[in-house]
Amino acid sequence: MITREELLRVASLSKLEIDADDFEHFAEGINNVVELVEELNTVDTEGIEPTFHGNDLMDVYREDTPHLRGDTEQLLANAPEREGNFIKVPEMIESEEA
Repeated sequence: MITREELLRVASLSKLEIDADDFEHFAEGINNVVELVEELNTVDTEGIEPTFHGNDLMDVYREDTPHLRGDTEQLLANAPEREGNFIKVPEMIESEEA
């Protein structure tokens, strides 16, 4: 069973705020997922070749070449903030103190 500290740490890492009233609801959901994974770990898969995809389709790749897709000013017109020809977004990486 997930502890309160573990849930709050995962929520913090995920940038989620969990109200005290919602703690039991989230803990129950996470515990259900953990129980399902534990149940899957009991299945005997000895001698079964791993499968990563259910069919034999192959990915079709195209050349990764840059090209303009329209007027830059028009594309950036609704951007809340911009820096030159780029949309400026908030920094999402935080360092943890050791």
